[in-house]
Amino acid sequence: MNRIGYFLLRGKKVEDAIEVFKQNVADHPESWNVHDSLGEAYAADGKTDLAIQSYETSLKLNPDNTGGAEALKKLRGAAGRD
Repeated sequence: MNRIGYFLLRGKKVEDAIEVFKQNVADHPESWNVHDSLGEAYAADGKTDLAIQSYETSLKLNPDNTGGAEALKKLRGAAGRD
């Protein structure tokens, strides 16, 4: 599912990608990676608050997710929540 989501994201079909990633999160709620991917799609769509929530969940599930931590830091900075 993640591959399909990223295929859509690369094809600028961001809303479709979000729906795929949301389904993947529903199917695999304990996977840090699917929350990370959903966060990336939300960020690409300008949905900063939702992106932050997704990255926070990803980091709770995998505190070693350095890419997610960096993305979260940037998003919080952009949202004025350092």
